[in-house]
Amino acid sequence: MLKMSGSRALVSLRGVGKRFANGVTALEGVDLEIRGGELLTLLGPSGCGKSTILRLIAGLDAISSGQLIRRFEDVAAAVGFVFQDPTLMPWGSVFDNVYLPLRLRGQSRRSAALAVSEALELVGLADVKTAYPRELSGGMRMRVSIARALVLRPLLLLMDEPFAALDEISRFQLNDELLRLKEESGATIVFVTHSIYESAYLSTRIAVMGRKPGRITAEIANDAPRDDFRSSPAFALLCQRTSQALQRAMHDGAAS
Repeated sequence: MLKMSGSRALVSLRGVGKRFANGVTALEGVDLEIRGGELLTLLGPSGCGKSTILRLIAGLDAISSGQLIRRFEDVAAAVGFVFQDPTLMPWGSVFDNVYLPLRLRGQSRRSAALAVSEALELVGLADVKTAYPRELSGGMRMRVSIARALVLRPLLLLMDEPFAALDEISRFQLNDELLRLKEESGATIVFVTHSIYESAYLSTRIAVMGRKPGRITAEIANDAPRDDFRSSPAFALLCQRTSQALQRAMHDGAAS
């Protein structure tokens, strides 16, 4: 996985709008820069277009207006996507599930073995590669999904509420694992969540979204030291600032 300079934008959204065929305007006037090496969180209420932004970045949907500039050519190779549901093949082993993107690109199982093993090592699952999804906990299944997204060594990792269905202990643990993974891999990550606390803990920057239609209403930087961050005054202050920004976004959306 390539490490990108924090000064360079990997993706730029400029006045982006998205209107679906049924007439619903999901996004309007979205301006957002995704910078190399950051962990950017999209925070907002249900229906504000967070997941739509991820799908536009990944090329799974097309914009209706504005500009979306990607500073890489091969989207399929440069972007990894982790969905809320791990969507693993129940008949395949952990290895088979992580190998799938490489198999679809025509790579043999033998030639892919090293890349799969490295991805599993990165998420701490090297010792369960022969297990099947039914034998794993929810948190472990999500780690498999993350490894599958990482196996192509993407420049950009998009994560759509990947920990939302997990219990609080598993969620805290995977939050820590994600920060470790980012540190080790140098990944650029865009992470969608409804949780103020999760966004404050994970992010180098939080983009708060309003709804009706979705747009960015505030951006909050986080450069606080990471040591004992959850119990620090800096974390409490960041949560407070984020909560206030989210309340303003929701009030503005209701007023419109």
